[in-house]
Amino acid sequence: MKKAILILIFVFPLFHFSQSRRITLNKAIEIAKKNSPDYKISLNRNERSYWQFRNYKASFLPELRFNATLPEYRNAVRRITNDAGQDIFVNQNQLLLEGGLSISQNIPYTGGVLSVNSNLERVELFGLDDNIGYSIIPFTLRYRQNSLFFNSFKWDKKIEPLQYEESKREFVESMEQISVSTCRRYFQLLKAQKQLEIANTNLSNQDTLYKISEGRYKMGKIAENDLLQMELTLLNSKNNVTTRTIELKRTSQNLARYLELETEDIELDIPEGLPLFDVDVNKALEEANTNRKAVIEFRRKRLQAEKELAFQKGNNRLNLGIVANFGISQNGDDFNNLFNNFNKQQNVSVSVGIPIFDWGVSKSRRKMAEANLDLTNNNIKQDMQEFEQEIYLHVLNWSSQRDFLFTAEKAKEVALKRYDISKKRYILGKITITDLNIALQEKDNAIFRYLDSLQKFWQNYYILRQLTLYDFINNKKIEVEDIVYD
Repeated sequence: MKKAILILIFVFPLFHFSQSRRITLNKAIEIAKKNSPDYKISLNRNERSYWQFRNYKASFLPELRFNATLPEYRNAVRRITNDAGQDIFVNQNQLLLEGGLSISQNIPYTGGVLSVNSNLERVELFGLDDNIGYSIIPFTLRYRQNSLFFNSFKWDKKIEPLQYEESKREFVESMEQISVSTCRRYFQLLKAQKQLEIANTNLSNQDTLYKISEGRYKMGKIAENDLLQMELTLLNSKNNVTTRTIELKRTSQNLARYLELETEDIELDIPEGLPLFDVDVNKALEEANTNRKAVIEFRRKRLQAEKELAFQKGNNRLNLGIVANFGISQNGDDFNNLFNNFNKQQNVSVSVGIPIFDWGVSKSRRKMAEANLDLTNNNIKQDMQEFEQEIYLHVLNWSSQRDFLFTAEKAKEVALKRYDISKKRYILGKITITDLNIALQEKDNAIFRYLDSLQKFWQNYYILRQLTLYDFINNKKIEVEDIVYD
């Protein structure tokens, strides 16, 4: 009794973990869109784009900063200029404490930066006459702009939203690509299962036929050559079973790892046919031009090339910058008197840079930017043509794929029926082993062609969804829920 209990303890877990899992194509795709490595990679890319866009949006919000020097001690001989304009060397032995607040704001309409700053300093001198000095700037208003002829904020306002929209559409397309990849792995395993099933069936039939052939050979009804040919077919069937078993193991591991399943013992169902629906080429092109990321990508690339040209035009001929500052300040030995009788702190500076002779550097940069813009426009035009051609050809291919599948299915039924008849006729001695092997080979090929056609049928369906991001069965745009990252 104890031995029986121990056997159950060790055997039951093995039985439990070796249980097979039965899934359908739709279920496999559903699992892949949550667990597959491709999903995790797409999620990471989408998260990066999400935070990049958040960073762009935040760059136009006020930024509050605290800067401090806590502390700075200095004991050294330094050269300074006195009131008479003479350079003298003095020994500085001092402790500096400094702190300040600043609020800065990017101005998208002009391309400049506006900031409000405040600062407080405390300087303690050591030596013969120890004293403490203070300096305060309650506020200063500052505006800085590097160039009046190029506003990067204006271009970023056009490009950054396109990049974010492009990333969202790329995520939707990646989900459909996961469907295509899952479909391919699913049918690889399904074909391996069917091929092993056929190989085992053929082995069983060949074993039976070989035994019949042995009896007929002993009775002198067939020649030794026919018996040897039957034995060779039997040996090839055994080798085929071994080959198909290895292929089944490989494809089951491939699908199980992609779906992150706990077992590699997977049972698959042959997918049922899709509902009948027609795809209009103009409708497919319309949806693709509306939904695909490529359309956004074309616009983004053109804007980036135009931005580079605007930058070269705005900076290579005349550099004009401006810095303006308005504020008040005070300094003294008594901290309590720092907030009275403030001094003015105002300045405005305009910088101008004009290249007079630069050996054609400015002109060449501008010409390169113009050539790059022309090249980008030509590439976009060509990519758009290939984009439309791909959709057009795939729609035509999809329209004929259902007919191919129907023909392959009919050919499979005919080949199966022919083989059954040939096997019966061989048993009755009405055909040779060569005729039987031909019928067997045609039967197997017909089954394999049917499975290939079924795989192409489903893969083309999901590729059609990926190319248009449109569900033609339910007549709606394919979307995924926006993911909010913490």
